[in-house]
Amino acid sequence: MGVSNSIQQVATRPDPRAVLTLLKPVTWFPPMWAFSCGVVSTGLPMTGRWPLLALGICITGPLVCASSQAVNDWFDRDVDAINEPNRPIPSGRIPGHWGLAIAIVWTVLSFLASIPLGALGMTAVALALVFSWGYSAPPFRFKLNGWIGNAAVGFTYEGLAWITGAALMFGQASLPWQIFAIAALYSVGAHGILTLNDFKAIEGDRRMGVGSLPVRLGANKAAWVASVVMIVPQTVVISLLASWDRPNHAVAVAVLTVVQMGIMRWFLREPIKRALYLSAFGVPFYVSGMMISAFAMRAVIGGAP
Repeated sequence: MGVSNSIQQVATRPDPRAVLTLLKPVTWFPPMWAFSCGVVSTGLPMTGRWPLLALGICITGPLVCASSQAVNDWFDRDVDAINEPNRPIPSGRIPGHWGLAIAIVWTVLSFLASIPLGALGMTAVALALVFSWGYSAPPFRFKLNGWIGNAAVGFTYEGLAWITGAALMFGQASLPWQIFAIAALYSVGAHGILTLNDFKAIEGDRRMGVGSLPVRLGANKAAWVASVVMIVPQTVVISLLASWDRPNHAVAVAVLTVVQMGIMRWFLREPIKRALYLSAFGVPFYVSGMMISAFAMRAVIGGAP
């Protein structure tokens, strides 16, 4: 009887550990990091702003990003049943419509949490949430086109998060164009990073009509596209930093970029097998360059040396 009751409970209610898996804490880092880069790039003192900034970091990661992961898992449950059958929804650890309910609740909580950030913060969070649903849910389902879907995620995870962090520091003042330029360049590069994640799902994406770049272009061409899309924006960043009289920062980002190119050369030989290795060992150099660029911006826009 005890075993029967246990099975019944598992079949009707989600396992709390499965809910945490659904929200994918490992994915929270990129937008939180980009938000932090935006804050740092202003060079403005954080005195008196710590509670607001801590809330901003919490919203970008454990709330907005987590809600987007729940939304994606719900609308990708058929694809995951092929690619990752042990994911919480296809495995049954989150049964019925609980996955959709969690996605909706987390979305509402994300927006409510943004109220203390004021109109600017609420607008940014609302925009991020709209894009997260548009990426996964019909009728838009941006992810069906790898070019559009990855661009949407790169914009929200990197560019929007960076600009929001900077805007909260500046308040009502207009952001310098240099911040928009750097945020946009790293958003473009994020498109390549997101393509790397698509290599593990080629079979399911192909069968379910998801047009990721590895499906559309084939693994080898998609690997080249991902690599070029990551490297070119960083090359432009290096040039901008040098032109803005930040040679040390430019050299540091250049070194990190060269290291990525070395890993990419190895990745291009067997992209399907090595995509996750590039994500694990190459992307940290990419995001390190983001923070170096953010510190360079402090002097460029006159906030701090």
